[in-house]
Amino acid sequence: MSSGRILVAQGGGPTAVINQSLVGIVLEARRYGQVERIYGARHGVRGVINEDLLDLTQETTEHLQRVAATPASALGSTRDKPDLEYCKKMLAVLRAHAITHFFYIGGNDSSDTVRIVADEAAKAGYPLRAIHVPKTIDNDLMGNDHVPGFASAARFVMQAFAGANLDNAALPGVYVAVIMGRHAGFLTAASAAARTQADDGPHLIYLPERTFDIDRFLADVKAVYARLGRCVVAVSEGIHDSGGEAIASKLAKGGVERDAHGNVQLSGTGALADLLCDEIKDKLGIKRVRGDTFGYLQRSFIGCVSDVDQREAREVGEKAVQFAFTNGRDGSVAIKRTGTYSVDYELLPLSAVAGKTRTMEDEFIAPSGTDVTDAFRLYLRPLLGSGMPDAYRLRPAPVAKVLGKKS
Repeated sequence: MSSGRILVAQGGGPTAVINQSLVGIVLEARRYGQVERIYGARHGVRGVINEDLLDLTQETTEHLQRVAATPASALGSTRDKPDLEYCKKMLAVLRAHAITHFFYIGGNDSSDTVRIVADEAAKAGYPLRAIHVPKTIDNDLMGNDHVPGFASAARFVMQAFAGANLDNAALPGVYVAVIMGRHAGFLTAASAAARTQADDGPHLIYLPERTFDIDRFLADVKAVYARLGRCVVAVSEGIHDSGGEAIASKLAKGGVERDAHGNVQLSGTGALADLLCDEIKDKLGIKRVRGDTFGYLQRSFIGCVSDVDQREAREVGEKAVQFAFTNGRDGSVAIKRTGTYSVDYELLPLSAVAGKTRTMEDEFIAPSGTDVTDAFRLYLRPLLGSGMPDAYRLRPAPVAKVLGKKS
């Protein structure tokens, strides 16, 4: 393509590093002389069909660098899931504004949107290069070793559980925390990185890759509590029974909220944590039981960002532009792990990623189904980045009883 106008958009849940990808695209595109304009769509694909565009060509490099280091979606996002007619409207806007390169930063649904738009452009004979740029804290994109956004959210989960474990050790009881992840348990599994000593929590980890049974759950909690006098539990919001019904829906007596796609609303509500805590109190008779839902805190927490995640999020944006101008085809940028720890980038066919969901591999899940393996810990550790905080306890040096000793 001899000339080019670029349009970039952000879709789905924000992350701590998604703006690194945005700025990576903008700054890399500026290196190409054939690029005339760089536009940004406000609130994702909705901004495209509404022609709600910003001219990012006018942003200074210094300000872009500051935006890159700021969590959440600077352009705004959307949960719209475009169908064919929606994508045809998008293409009409792209043609009207003479857009020749479309970059969409997002997860599974975003990749499918890019695929449909690319297909429609090809059918219409319109010269459009469409590239999907990966993003999701769920880490569930096919073809990727890991996805930008996951590592920073995992770092938050790890640090939150490290603190919760110390709190629970100081005031023993049962603590249950619910973490995002409807189908993939990577983020919940990251809680295991909080452990430094043998009795550290989380003592039990429940993932959506395994069937959840409430009676077994209660037995697990009872056993840990009997052994340690306390129990810290990490639970994925997507846990379900053998029939696939969400536990949040199964335990709820007053009905559940559903999103625009008909899915049970799992994020942004404390229902599951409260329901599980009630089961523990009612069935096990344990008095001190507390629950939390990390909710949206995991996604864009400003004080907890992995430097590895930042760097790779910037690079997937840069590589997206390089692939767009030199590779000659549409696709989805993917991160591949090489060596002890380094990464390379590939451009996968959109069909290999679009509409598909990766779940945790069996090798990452312990046979018990309530823990992770060393393979997962080795996979996760380099992603968390540098400067991880340490937690220390007093060394036990008990003093012999005087009044309380037996005669």
